[in-house]
Amino acid sequence: MARKIMEKVPRDVLMADLEKYRQKAIELGATDAKIIPSNEIIIDERVRLKCTYPKCRMYGTNANCPPYSVTPAEIREVLKKYQYAIFCMMRVPFDGILSSNDDLYASFRLKINEIVSKIEAMAFHEGYYFATGFASGSCKHVFCEDLECAVLTPGQKCRAELKARSSMEAVGIDCFLTATKVGWDIFPIGKNSNIEDIPCGRLLGLILIH
Repeated sequence: MARKIMEKVPRDVLMADLEKYRQKAIELGATDAKIIPSNEIIIDERVRLKCTYPKCRMYGTNANCPPYSVTPAEIREVLKKYQYAIFCMMRVPFDGILSSNDDLYASFRLKINEIVSKIEAMAFHEGYYFATGFASGSCKHVFCEDLECAVLTPGQKCRAELKARSSMEAVGIDCFLTATKVGWDIFPIGKNSNIEDIPCGRLLGLILIH
């Protein structure tokens, strides 16, 4: 239900809403979700560096990846305006991270995108009109892998409007260290990783609320 904008949200209302969004994220498919203070979100320019060296194949191909995405310096200033965020995690099979099956890989990324966008929309309609979400991985890989990004064409709008999001990595959020600090086990997964050493992969989403 829509709620009118309040000049100052009472703390008890804010905390109840945050808990509701946390529970909703789990209901939508997150393995776990936590309410975290915005000052616990770690920004590090080296995260975005990894998009460029070695250069990710999605670099420069869409509006939500570097060099078009919000910069670490910008997001660092933005975070000063927020108090809390919902940080969600989805456990996925090892093969869901390093699958040669693009459809399987994209299906997990799509799920975390959906969780983020739905929580953001829910918060927006309840008066938190600056709610902003960040997902996992490139939106182009999820929504329009074989198409040119429409947003990069003047006058065109996103094909996945209200669903496509920048990843945390694209804006310089160190989601691995942030996740480690909240108690989630994170393992580096690469092409040479041994499945016997890693119990599962994890995809992460973040929604800045208020």
